[in-house]
Amino acid sequence: MQQSAVAMKHVGRSAVREKVLVIEDEADILELMRYNLQKEGYEVIGVNSGEEGLRVAQRERPDLVVLDLMLPGMDGLEVCQILKSGAGTQKTPIIMISAKGEESDIISGLELGADDYITKPFSPKILIARTKAVLRRLEEAPTDDRSTVSVHELNIDPGRFQVLLAGREIQLTLTEFRILHFLARHPGWVFTRYQIVDAVKGEDYAVTDRAVDVQIVGLRKKLGEFGTYIETVRGVGYRFKE
Repeated sequence: MQQSAVAMKHVGRSAVREKVLVIEDEADILELMRYNLQKEGYEVIGVNSGEEGLRVAQRERPDLVVLDLMLPGMDGLEVCQILKSGAGTQKTPIIMISAKGEESDIISGLELGADDYITKPFSPKILIARTKAVLRRLEEAPTDDRSTVSVHELNIDPGRFQVLLAGREIQLTLTEFRILHFLARHPGWVFTRYQIVDAVKGEDYAVTDRAVDVQIVGLRKKLGEFGTYIETVRGVGYRFKE
């Protein structure tokens, strides 16, 4: 079967399959995800516990983690938190999956650094579409999105995925980084929450207003006293101080 071009990373003349780690304790769902991702050309590693998932993530360094929220023992939120704070896995994108669809669960996952969220039951087509979208956003940002931004005492370098604040490096999640870079590229411009979502996630990404607010709160917290650079425009959205 011909492998999907989206699932290939090209290095010179060779092509390497992108590696997806699936952490899911329900055997039938794990097998369903494994089958459909492999059919699209991804290399898939499946495990059924958070503890094993962390060990595999450190050893294999996957390109993407698909993580169930409700796991026995260590739950998905704890696994996500550990992955996003680990030196070797901090920048690894995560898609969280759960039977819970309440806004609070979505916000919890995003707040910890998850890049997308799918609720059960879901179709394999949704899983594949979200997988492609997350990996595409990570690897194929528009040329304009790769420009380095220096404003106030901030230096934002997309090529290095690095934020320096007064010479000190600030650790951000992928979503936080994209929001900061987007706003800082347009100082003084006011953007609605949905414009921010479209810019950093893509128009097909379903997310709530509240989830954007959570990301902004996280950004301000990490920026400390410089968090005031990101201003709230009541009734509209946010802007980066001109």
